[in-house]
Parts: sequence; C-alpha cells; structure tokens
Amino acid sequence: MKNENLSENKEIVNKYRQLLRVSKWSREKGDITIIRKAFEKAMKSHNQMRRKSGEPYIYHPIAVARIAAEEIGLGTTSIICALLHDVVEDTDVTIEEIQKEFGHKEANIIDGLTKISGVYDTHSPQAENFRKMLLTMANDVRVILIKLCDRLHNMRTLEHMSDKGQLKIASETNFIYAPLAHRLGLYAIKTELEDLSLKYTQPALYQDLKHQLNATKDQRKRYIRSFIKPIKLELEELGIKYEIKGRPKSIYSIYSKMIAKKLEFEDVYDLFAIRVILDSEPEDEKMDCWNVYSVITSIFKPNPERLRDWISIPKSNGYESLHTTVMGPRGQWVEVQIRSKRMDAIAEKGYAAHWKYKQHKKTQESSNGLDTWLEQVREIIENPESNALDFLDEFKMNLYAKEVFAFTPKGLLKKLPKGSTSLDFAFDIHTEVGAKCLGAKVNGKLVPLSYEIQNGDQIEILTSAKQKPNKDWLSFVKTSKAKNKIKQSLKDEKRAIASIGKESLARKMRNAGFNYTTQNLNKLISFFNLEDELELTFKIGNGSLDKEKIKLQEILVETKSVHKPGTDRRLNSNDKTNPSKELIIGDASIDFDYVLAACCHPIPGDQVVGFITVGGEVRIHQTNCKNAQNLMSKYGYRIIKARWANQAISSKYFEATVEISGIDSLGLVSKVTDIISKQLKVNMKSISFESLDGTFVGKLKVNVSDKYHLEELMNELSGIDQYIKVSRVAIEHDSN
Repeated sequence: MKNENLSENKEIVNKYRQLLRVSKWSREKGDITIIRKAFEKAMKSHNQMRRKSGEPYIYHPIAVARIAAEEIGLGTTSIICALLHDVVEDTDVTIEEIQKEFGHKEANIIDGLTKISGVYDTHSPQAENFRKMLLTMANDVRVILIKLCDRLHNMRTLEHMSDKGQLKIASETNFIYAPLAHRLGLYAIKTELEDLSLKYTQPALYQDLKHQLNATKDQRKRYIRSFIKPIKLELEELGIKYEIKGRPKSIYSIYSKMIAKKLEFEDVYDLFAIRVILDSEPEDEKMDCWNVYSVITSIFKPNPERLRDWISIPKSNGYESLHTTVMGPRGQWVEVQIRSKRMDAIAEKGYAAHWKYKQHKKTQESSNGLDTWLEQVREIIENPESNALDFLDEFKMNLYAKEVFAFTPKGLLKKLPKGSTSLDFAFDIHTEVGAKCLGAKVNGKLVPLSYEIQNGDQIEILTSAKQKPNKDWLSFVKTSKAKNKIKQSLKDEKRAIASIGKESLARKMRNAGFNYTTQNLNKLISFFNLEDELELTFKIGNGSLDKEKIKLQEILVETKSVHKPGTDRRLNSNDKTNPSKELIIGDASIDFDYVLAACCHPIPGDQVVGFITVGGEVRIHQTNCKNAQNLMSKYGYRIIKARWANQAISSKYFEATVEISGIDSLGLVSKVTDIISKQLKVNMKSISFESLDGTFVGKLKVNVSDKYHLEELMNELSGIDQYIKVSRVAIEHDSN
C-alpha cells in the first residue's frame, strides 16, 4: 500500500510538472507561485477522493488545466480555475474562501463552473443548470471554455462509467457541448467530442467506421502525396512560405454525411482535406491566400459551387479560411483549405486565440462577431419569459446555424442565421423597428415579412406606428431575439386582456356567492380543460369563453359527476408489453410495463434504452434515435437501462421501416414483393414507390422477428442489382 501511494504521488508531481511545461508560453513571471497554491489546495481538498477508474481524483483537475493551457491556450487565471473547478461542488471549500485566497475574478469563474445545488426545474435539472452556468459565461467566456475542457476529459475517460452514465453523458455532449465548441471556434475539441459521443452511443458503428478508415489509410497517404506534389513545385517557384498537410475527416463527420446523403462508406468521396497554411504578414494574408487559390485552381479544376470565402467575411465565431473543392487525380474531388498561421491558430483554438493576436486591428475586428454573439446569448439567458427547456432549444438552434449576410440601406453588414427573414433583420436592427415592421424592400423591391434573406441582399425596413406583433409572426422568424421579443409582446397584450377577464369573472363569482379562490379557479380550469388561470381569464377577456354561459353552481358545487369538455371517458390501450419475456429493464428485479417508441421502432438485437415518461410508463428507444439522444441530454435522470433478453418470443413480430432506392426497371416492384412475401415470408404492412426520371425511391413497412431477420431481408433486397441501396429509416417526431 505504501509503495502504491509513493508511486501515485510521483505520478501526481509528474503530471503537475507537465502542466507547467505546456503553460510556459502563457505564464508571466511570478505566476508559478499562485498556480502551485491552487494545485496544493486542490490536492488537499481532493485528498481522499478517487475517480470511477480507481485513480486519485486530483488527476482530473490537473488534466482539465492541461487541456485549457495546451489545447485552447488559456492563461494563468484559467489554469487556477481548472485546478479548483470541483472543490466547491465536491468538498467543504466555499466560494468566499476561494475569493479570499485567489481573488474575485477566480471566484466568479469557479462559481459559474459549480453545479447549482438550489431549486431546479423539476422536469430538467440539466437544462436549468446549463442556463445558470451560461449566465456567468455571458460575463466571462472562460467559464464555458473550462467547462468544455472538463467535459472533454470526462469523455476521454468515459469507459469507467456505467452503460447508463455513458449514454447520458455522451448524448448530452453531442446535443449541447459539441455545438458549443463549434460556435466558439474550437474545431479540434468539437470534432473529438463528436467522435467520442458516437463511440458510446453507437459503439459497433463507430468501430466499423474506424476500422474502414484505418484500412484505407495507406491508400489515402499515397493519394495525398501525388495531389500535393505539383502544388509544392509551383509554390516553391513563387517563393511562398507554406506548410501543407492532409488530414482525415472525423469519424462523426463521415457518419453524418452517410446519414444525410444516404451513402455507404465507399461512396463518401471526401474522406480527407488538404490544408495549406501560409506564413504571411497580417497585411498580406488575404492576397497570399487568393494567390495560392489561383495556383491550385490552375493545376486542378475547381467546383464553382463549392467555393467558400470566409476571409473576406469571417464567420461570427472568428473563423477565417478559403475553402475550395477541386477535381484531383483519378477523378476524385478533394477539399482544399487555404489560410494563414494566424487564421489556423484561431481555427484550432477559437476564441482564446483572438487575444494572442489582439494587437492586429484586423483580428480585433474579426473577434467582434463573437462579442456580438455573446451579447445575443445574454439576451436569450436574461429573457424572463422562457422556461429552461425553451431556453435550451433556442440556444441549441443558434449554435450550429449557418449564416447569411445582408446590408442595410447605408451599407452596414448584418450576419444572421441561414433561413432568417426580413422580420428577423428588422429585429436585429432594433426591437422597436421589429415590433413596428410592416414589410421590407429588398434590392428595391417590396417583399413580405416572411421573405427569406439571401447573401448580399440590401434590405430597407418599412415601419408603421400602428403595427404591433401578432402570433403568426412566430411561424416564420428564425432568430432567438425576434422570437423572444414577439412572445414577450404577445404575453404583455395577453395579460392586459386577462386582467379585464379576471375582473369580469371575479364580479360574476361574487354575485353568485362564490369567492375568487385558488380552489374554485382550479375547478374552472379543470372543467374547461385549460392550462392555468391566465388562460382562463384571457379567454373570458377576449370573449372566446362567454362568462354568461359559465354555470358556476354546477361546476363549483357538483364537480364529481361533471364531464370535462374535450376529454374522452374511454381508456386508450397503449399496447403495453410484458417485459419479462422480451426486455430486461433496470436491474431485472422489478417487472415494468413498457411501450416501444414509434419514432425509431426498436426491435430485438438493437441497442436500446428506457425512458420514464411524464405519465410514468417506460418507453423504449434505440440508443441512436435522435429523439432518445435529445431526451437523454435534457432529462438524464429519467433514463433507465434496458436490454433485450437473450431469446425473444419467436411468435412476436416488430415493425420496421426500410427505404430502397436505385435505377428503375421493369418488374422491380414484383421482385421486391416476391423477396418479402414468398422467399422470406415477411409480413408486409405497407409499400409505396415513387419513380422519377429513371430512378425510384420506395418505403416498406414490414414486421420482423429481430434485427437479424431485418438484415437478412435488406441483404436480399440489395442483391436485386448492383445499383440498389437499402437502409433502415426512423420516423422523425418528438417522443417524451
């Protein structure tokens, strides 16, 4: 035991020294003293604690601090906060203690990193917790940067967690943390988080793609060498200082492309990208990038549809690069990214890298986009009308949004999420301009409020003092700012009408001899099947519920036998299944009734997870189901582990949906139905085919006994001819 402690202490010191080495460039003279003080406090606080792996807990904060310093490039304050990020949450140390020993700034950041132990939203602690953390982020972005480092290290060591814990954390990571890393420009971290999420939500698929990538590694290397050889010769002749490297696409990005475009691995052409990094002076960067673009496109033919110019107009997160896709040797499309060393540092280390280059005016301007976004985050967080889940959905929507840019009549550039309308543009200018917006002129032509902005549009907003927001606006605005301001305006108007309705109802109740009490209100709300008092008084106020027809005596006195309008007395069967025969839920000590989710139709052989619904039943999803991952990230505490029993009942069948596509030919449908009904004797629930210009797409709903039965059917269908593709599909809808 003594030898083990000595060995661990030696390893802790070694890890601490590595941290000091990697943070050397960001430290100032005297910083080692305060870093050592933070390290010693963390050591003392976590002294008896161990991680799930059995390792000393202190390994984790040191690793988080190292990621912050080495992979993002954060400085001393962030290193201190990373070392101490768990002490307030997990030990007796208080925020006041941190403030006294290390300072106000450090205490604020650690407070933002500490899980809130107060009152949570009863339906989603994760969402409310995340919101509170972002409140601190809006004032100091280092909170979320350190949180991302913490999440990355947890994902790197996730194998020590339970299956349920792995699914919850991986789903939450892919749902919110990877998009957040993307939005902050941390592309290397975003990529690793996505890959690790896939590794735990779909392990078999992940390993298969990893194996296929490794199998083609040597072939890719040879191709990259042949591709860059003529480019090198040209660049050296021009005397340009450069570095060229080929990088494989991430496993997750390949998986996403396969899903989005319904491709097999062999059909994904851009498995790698070539990056050209130039050693340019700030004032020459843009010209040098275009010169290199000219060189490359003189050697290889470019695809004009695939040019992306983010050096003239950088992304809002500061990303600058010139992307083109060219036709390389052997008829293969290759993506080429051209950027300077400064641009590359910002692309890899995101927001933090802006500070390193802050002395350059151009870079300061490019970081303003991120400052604007942080201001928008502040607006979303501080909106008092939204609950935690509405907030999370709004915030998530803005993380991955692609951008369009448009100009005001005076030439001011505005960047908005792709799909934004002229009304979004109006609200982006000012809340009052949006609220009074009648329409817009785009490039001199009158357009409706719902007009979708295109890159380069010049937009003039038309207003009227008599105009006010209406409910229909919510159906076509895209931005959080516009949605929140419209909702706020509608609620203000609703409350004003409800106030009139409340006064009217109170008077009627008083005249009928009833008090305006919560108990009586609840009876009325229940009778009319409404949400709350506001909804009841609003309907009375606007006349949609005639107060003269409300029979208070019947409702408030004889409520037991009264039937609620709009409800059905009959009980609906939900086809609940006996779990003991097919599925094992939880620890198998209790028998649960469950239903199979209609969105992903899990069948025996699929990896599954249980989710306890608001009604208390267990709903079974495939672990790779989008709805399931969304639910796990928002309501992780309602997950229950589930797995198929070794032998499901052979007489039971499960529904699955298959999509088949290819080149149309005579007798094709007959061949498909023959395989399904005659050869494999599969019960077909429905079949539909569409033909277009010699190609076809078909959807089949079939009943199968398990995953292997379905795979056998899909293999047989794929064998009809070499151009046919068959895939299992899910039904997209919410399920909670």
